[in-house]
Amino acid sequence: MQEFLQFPQIDPVIVEIGPLALRWYGLMYLIGFVGAMYLANKRVNDSDCFWSKEQLSDLLFYGFIGVILGGRIGYVFFYQFETFLAEPTYLFKIWTGGMSFHGGFLGVIAAMFWFAHKSGTKFVQVADFIAPMVPIGLGAGRIGNFINAELWGRQTDVPWAIVFPNAGGVPRHPSQLYEFFLEGLVLFILVNLYRKMSPPAGAVAGLFSLGYGTFRFIIEYFREPDAHLQDFMGGWITMGQLLSTPMIIAGLALIIWSYYKQNSQQQVKQA
Repeated sequence: MQEFLQFPQIDPVIVEIGPLALRWYGLMYLIGFVGAMYLANKRVNDSDCFWSKEQLSDLLFYGFIGVILGGRIGYVFFYQFETFLAEPTYLFKIWTGGMSFHGGFLGVIAAMFWFAHKSGTKFVQVADFIAPMVPIGLGAGRIGNFINAELWGRQTDVPWAIVFPNAGGVPRHPSQLYEFFLEGLVLFILVNLYRKMSPPAGAVAGLFSLGYGTFRFIIEYFREPDAHLQDFMGGWITMGQLLSTPMIIAGLALIIWSYYKQNSQQQVKQA
């Protein structure tokens, strides 16, 4: 009989002092924010940076607020809407867990629009600047999901399958680690290498949207849907895939638009 890896017993709380507790998941969010701040400050003197350090601090703060508010609201409305209807105060119970990337993504877009308006710059400039930093937070968040033994994968018998606690006692794909690898590490490398090739405005943000949407769509085949969404859309597409599809389309459209606009401007200059 094949033996599978057993998930190690990891306390979700790192340290607890009185009523205050530092949790692994919170630490991962902090690492993502600090990582983004480090890269932003490193690029402050680059030619593709249009703002001062003070403005960058504002941008990152708005983005962080967008992630938290958008992530929570998105999770409740996309995945727990029935719970919200039965108990509206559930929206504010963030200590119970539950964040949605797609909701956070919309929150960050709103924050970028606001910052672009406030700073007098174009939205695509803000989006291109932010996009290369986002995979840091994504990767850190997926490690947090793994440590919390949540958002596990579908049942499988692959050699690296893991038996997670409270997951039916069956071996499952460690889909959190798949997401860390693709959405965090691979996407970070792709977007940052592409950024250094000096693509037209909007293309970097477009590649991020296309890359994340594609990776998430693929990983959904290995990730176990939430219990109340098992029969969503007849089982032929998951909520994650449905929400990722517009990102794929929008990302591809943004890349095509950015190159089309660049070519049009070059033709005008040559005329």
